[in-house]
Amino acid sequence: MWTKGLFGTEKPIIALLHLDPLPGDPDFCGSLDTVIEHASCDVKALQEGGVDGVLIANEFSFPMTYVSHAETLMAMACVIGAIKKDIHVPFGTNVVMNPEETIRMAKAVGASFGRSAFAGAFTGTYGVHVNNFGENVRLKYALGIPEMKLLCKINPEGDVLLAEQSIEEIIDNVTLGDHVGAFCVSGPGAGQEASWDLLAHVCDLAKAKHVPVFCNTGCKESTIAKILTIADGGCVGTAFKGADGRVDADKVRSFMAVAKEARGDR
Repeated sequence: MWTKGLFGTEKPIIALLHLDPLPGDPDFCGSLDTVIEHASCDVKALQEGGVDGVLIANEFSFPMTYVSHAETLMAMACVIGAIKKDIHVPFGTNVVMNPEETIRMAKAVGASFGRSAFAGAFTGTYGVHVNNFGENVRLKYALGIPEMKLLCKINPEGDVLLAEQSIEEIIDNVTLGDHVGAFCVSGPGAGQEASWDLLAHVCDLAKAKHVPVFCNTGCKESTIAKILTIADGGCVGTAFKGADGRVDADKVRSFMAVAKEARGDR
């Protein structure tokens, strides 16, 4: 699969680099330099611990909104630009709850992949949002980045589909053509475990389409070996953090040792 070419392994562990609240967010600390300093320390710790890739997300832009304000987007691009020199693994973007801006951000900062709910109509705490997969694919072509990989959340955290549609139908529709990079299977919220039955079902269906599947939330050191028996990788955030909310390189190193043993690294 393409994961080997990009990450150097068939089953990558993609670390989530959660940015502090940004300008425009109610909880912004007031100093973009502080946000940059925290992000720089975190990305260095993640790489010291041996992760295969990094996904940069404005995870703390609470309360979330489907409309990403210009000042927040500009600040996010500024932070990524400032720390890019420190990133030595493939990296991606995630403008939370905004697939279009995720793609635009990837173009702006030179990211290799993006994660979002690129397809489907959903409703949840923050209202209704409709994501047009065809338009999102066309956007990356229009921006001149057809090679960008779209990591599609098949069940965004905290949201449900507006219409009844089976997982089989979703996968069949989204995999028409070769435009989906991977499917991401989530739990009900950040840091919460994904349903094993759902993960296994999506892995089984996607295998026939030659599309990798990532466990999107709730990966733990105690569960990652089991997860990698069926999934093609994992997105990991909470498990890498210390009590202060910052990335703990020792936790990353310990987690990655288990993951590498599970996937048979030498």
